[in-house]
Amino acid sequence: MIRGGTPLHGDIPIAGAKNACLALMPATLLTDAPLTLTNAPRLSDIRTMTTLLQSLGVEVSALHRGKVLVLSSHALDSQRADYDIVRKMRASILVLGPLLARCGQAQVSLPGGCAIGARPVDLHLKALEAMGAELDLRDGYVHAKAPGGLKGAVVEFEQVTVGATENALMAATLAKGTTELRNAAREPEIVDLAQCLRAMGARIEGEGTGTITIEGVDRLGGATHAVVPDRIELGTYMLAPAITGGEVTCLGGRLDLVAAFAEKLDEAGVCCEENERGIRVSCRNGRVNAVDVTTAPFPGFPTDLQAQMMALLCTAQGKSVLEETIFENRFMHAPELMRMGARIEVHGGSATVTGVDRLKGAPVMATDLRASVSLILAGLAAEGETVVSRVYHLDRGYEKVEQKLGACGAHIERVSGQ
Repeated sequence: MIRGGTPLHGDIPIAGAKNACLALMPATLLTDAPLTLTNAPRLSDIRTMTTLLQSLGVEVSALHRGKVLVLSSHALDSQRADYDIVRKMRASILVLGPLLARCGQAQVSLPGGCAIGARPVDLHLKALEAMGAELDLRDGYVHAKAPGGLKGAVVEFEQVTVGATENALMAATLAKGTTELRNAAREPEIVDLAQCLRAMGARIEGEGTGTITIEGVDRLGGATHAVVPDRIELGTYMLAPAITGGEVTCLGGRLDLVAAFAEKLDEAGVCCEENERGIRVSCRNGRVNAVDVTTAPFPGFPTDLQAQMMALLCTAQGKSVLEETIFENRFMHAPELMRMGARIEVHGGSATVTGVDRLKGAPVMATDLRASVSLILAGLAAEGETVVSRVYHLDRGYEKVEQKLGACGAHIERVSGQ
């Protein structure tokens, strides 16, 4: 429940990246030595990945109130990732490459996750097949074998894909020979994973570019690695003072993680300055200006910030056009924003937003993770009371939203039974 209209002032700490941590955790499957991850976010998706890894025989210890994860795969006793766990989260498919590389076999259920389009796993499978994996899809599971071990190969992705790049990158670390990933994803989460794998003894070059080269090694060791700050949480909280007015410092934030997004905020009239504490964000003068946004793979504007940006543009001066090029079905938040008085027209992969003076509070329903937080941002700016239902989506990607925003003056509370 949110009562809007209050400018925000204060500090918001930025957690470790959910999407980075979900790729780093399966890296434990590549070694029998302990892997320690610091700056881990405390989210339901992380708990789901923990449950999945434990079902395979991984020992997981959460220290310092969950911010440090110690994982050990010295006693793996299963190579089967069951549907009951995998269906909750698409990132579960990331155990496939590491299991195959270390154990020579894996059975992984086809995954679930947010309902934002097809998001097929065929690119993961093609990459592993190129490295010599034998795959059989039956009964809703991927049955994978590599009897003689995986072999180095040239893997050319048909389109940029973060998950498949991560799966192939992990698998290639233990493959015989050299693997070259072409048209690889360049996201900070890929760079973070490569740095962790290198600390474990992997031989990797080119992360952060379109071509990553991996020279396989016989075994990997343990490591301690700090999870990169969450650029999507960072961008989301940068929008909070932009949509309400005021000034907020996002502690630990880095502009290099959100450069394309910060450029659009600057164009809209929002001031973003990096300092030794993080990123200070302030709204220069009243309503922001309309801007056009097209989502693109990193270093472009992130699809995971499109819904939140739409909430801001609902109150901008003028007409904005948002083009979604990554996922279909990713404007499901638009009808909910329209319940709050927003003027939005959706035509296939684009949405035209005509700014209004002020949104009005209303009961709304979250349809996916990023949509849920876009409705919270809209509620912070709206007149009156907004109630967002189905907030279980929120807990998959944002920890302690009400405390973080409340500490900056927002009137927001979680109501039981909603």
